[in-house]
Amino acid sequence: MTVGADRTSTGARADAPPAGPPLPEARGPVSAAVRDALAQAPPPEHAALPLDRARAADPLGEDAQLALYVCYELHYRGFAGVAESWEWQPDLLRLRGVLEDRFLAALREAVPGGTDVTGELDALLVEPLGARGVSHRLKSHGTWERMREYLVHRSLYQLKEADPQAWLIPRLTGQAKASLVAVEFDEFGAGHGDRVHARLFADLMAGAGLDPAYGRYVDHAPAPTLATVNLMSLLGLHRSLRGAMAGHFAVLEITSSPGSQRLARALERLGAEPRCVHFFTEHIEADAVHEQLMRRCVIGDLLDREPEQAAAVAFGIQATNYLEARWSDHLLAAWDADRSSLRLPLDA
Repeated sequence: MTVGADRTSTGARADAPPAGPPLPEARGPVSAAVRDALAQAPPPEHAALPLDRARAADPLGEDAQLALYVCYELHYRGFAGVAESWEWQPDLLRLRGVLEDRFLAALREAVPGGTDVTGELDALLVEPLGARGVSHRLKSHGTWERMREYLVHRSLYQLKEADPQAWLIPRLTGQAKASLVAVEFDEFGAGHGDRVHARLFADLMAGAGLDPAYGRYVDHAPAPTLATVNLMSLLGLHRSLRGAMAGHFAVLEITSSPGSQRLARALERLGAEPRCVHFFTEHIEADAVHEQLMRRCVIGDLLDREPEQAAAVAFGIQATNYLEARWSDHLLAAWDADRSSLRLPLDA
């Protein structure tokens, strides 16, 4: 055998597990079973995973949401020491399916539904008088401590910004596909690696004295944060939910500019480094353009071709708003009580 033939060009063994983030600590019996299973390499033909407990778990609770998050991360960067072949292990997929069904059922029960996509999109453009969300709080009198908490919460998505939405590309055709790719092209730096939005967020975290490593703060993130990220993966991974993913992405782009403007001002008020402010100023102008592309060219063309997707698009908008509101309520309630909104202190 030729010396080094079983190694990649980087010197790592070809069958070695990826050097991703460590597995998070379990939060209950379901996430503990998933964590224990992933320690086996290679994956067994049959894995003993607690389907009954998954069906009984609170679909929006810590245990179920962490288990779902871990399952989804196998489709992104994976985890240190976890064999990549776990991504398609049948028993793990079966458990994920149970968790997904429960998650979707909870969301469908929580939102009104309907097919009025125009009405749902129009509502996103009108901010209620006296709105007091997280970005409003941070802009007006947020402290540096609370701003850093906010960044930790958002890091679970922002360090892979627009990756879940990229799964929508092969689900679309025609103008909808072309316009979605145009939006994603900007999210991924328009051909410049140093301008990829996930990279800009990592720079922001470093400037704020936080660890920019992917997955570093999963143990810190409570269930309301995990749920906002899990929704993206759920919608992106299922072709049957393509309309909902389009609605979800529209919410992110339509609401991004005003929120980014408030957060940029908050960081300026707090004396943050320019690289911290830059992440949000980059989004103010770009997402104003993306708003029109998503609304008129992606969703508009999708519904022209598949009008039956209207209910799915409306659901995606409503589910995103619902989970974002739960997340915002969690942070503001904690801050009103003068306590951290994170599960662990930032020095942990």
